[in-house]
Parts: sequence; structure tokens; C-alpha cells
Amino acid sequence: MEKFILLGQNILTMLAGNRIAILVALAVCIDTVFGCLRAIREHKLNSCFGIDGALRKIAMLVSVVLLAVVDLVIHINLLPFLPEEALTFFGLQRVGTAEFFGVLYICYEAVSILKNMYLCGLPVYGIWKHVRDFLGKYTDELPDDDEIKAPKHGNEENSK
Repeated sequence: MEKFILLGQNILTMLAGNRIAILVALAVCIDTVFGCLRAIREHKLNSCFGIDGALRKIAMLVSVVLLAVVDLVIHINLLPFLPEEALTFFGLQRVGTAEFFGVLYICYEAVSILKNMYLCGLPVYGIWKHVRDFLGKYTDELPDDDEIKAPKHGNEENSK
């Protein structure tokens, strides 16, 4: 039992000092807040969508924790598998499995946050499009954008 407690303490210590793990948790929280605000604004409080989104976010957080355990057991460096832009942006010198998937989750959440901000009426369409286009070079597994319409006449305001 003491070994499990020690392992838990090691994981918590590692995660507390891991900037990527902290950013994943912050991104999940920010996206959740803007997702709720968007649902209120659109009068679309739907428990099915809420539960699906919550499960996805819980799965992200749990996977970062479990992958941190993998990183404690095996010391793997996945640095070559991430684009140079991401390594520079996050200031990474070593990328374990937790950091690798954490960066992917942060990118996914960033697109979702910007989408929800835009659908809340905030003027972030240009930023959302730029981030989505940049990340689209590396993956096609980004949040759906079927609800996003370009602002009319270059106006950044939400056209709803």
C-alpha cells in the first residue's frame, strides 16, 4: 500500500511541475466555461452534448495522468514527433508520452475555445481561422467547424 501512495505522490509531484499537464487542465477548464456560456447564449442546454463533452475532457485529463505513469516507468523522448513550431512555442527540451499527448490536447482545446468564444459573440474569428489553418497542416482531427460562419463585411462580430 505504501508503494501506491509513494507512486501517487511521485505522479502528483511530476504533474505539478509539468507545464504541459497544467496547460491541459487550464485549457479544459477554459473550454468548459466558454462551452457553457455558448450553450446559455444559444439556449441549447443539452445534457447529452454536455455529458459527451465532459467525458471527453475527463478522458483527456486521465490519459495525461496515466501517461505520466508510463513516463515514470519508461523514459521515452518523443521530441522528433512534434513540429518545431510547437517545441519552440512550449519551450520543450524533452517530450515524454504525457507531454506529447498533452500538446495535442492543448491544440484541440485551443480551437474549441476560440470556436466557443466566437459563438459567444467575441471578435476572435480571424484568430480562430489562423489557428485552425495552422493546425490543419498537421491533423484533420480538430473540432467541427460547421457552426462557424465568416463575419459579414470583415466585421469580427458574430453574425447571429
